[in-house]
Amino acid sequence: MTQPREAFTPKTQEHNRKHTLAALLLLVPAPSLGTAAAMFWWPELLAGKIIFLASKIWLVLLPVIWLRFVDREPLSWSPPRRGGFGLGIALGLLITLSIFAAYAIAQHYGAIDPKMVAERAARTGLNRPGIYFAGAFYWITVNSLIEEYVWRWFVFRKCEVLLGGKAAVIAAGLAFTAHHVIALSAQFNAPITLLASLGVFIGGATWSGLYQRYRSIWPGYVSHAIVDMPIFVIGYWLIFS
Repeated sequence: MTQPREAFTPKTQEHNRKHTLAALLLLVPAPSLGTAAAMFWWPELLAGKIIFLASKIWLVLLPVIWLRFVDREPLSWSPPRRGGFGLGIALGLLITLSIFAAYAIAQHYGAIDPKMVAERAARTGLNRPGIYFAGAFYWITVNSLIEEYVWRWFVFRKCEVLLGGKAAVIAAGLAFTAHHVIALSAQFNAPITLLASLGVFIGGATWSGLYQRYRSIWPGYVSHAIVDMPIFVIGYWLIFS
């Protein structure tokens, strides 16, 4: 395997800023378009599903293509040489507790309508237990890895080139949040969408910070997978209870 270069090197600093901005413009809007097509524009049509799938494929392929043919850097599996798993697990558990606390408060004040959530889940077939559990397994194990690869390894590093470390954490967190706002608004009312979107941003910024510190996607992936679990537990309660 080729020697990875995860560190933010002087060569990266000299990278063409226009190319970096182009990479972000080509990638960041794609999941928002795919999510809108699948959940708002054509939720019951094949076209919506095709666009959603195409956006997922684009997210996976573009970073690799860009790395090899534009940046001309070697591929890497992002080895966790600096560790970071303990902090990743701790942050994942902390965010998990925050999610359950926010859910309990929302339930106490009647801010979540389970009937509405179940009706909206039916539009995409998530009201069927088999599909729900298959989707949960995919999102927790596979999708969270894809998102760390895309939003931390690729998008955060590009934001780092343009903005520097601290600002890149915020920018990458906002980019990560954008398509989640669309997905959440398809399932929940405006106050819950706003609250959950804030949680997504905190998660995205946290995992960007982990990548910035440890230069590996794996501590963030472990944390991300932990955080996804309570989301699907709560989703199950709302849809099937």
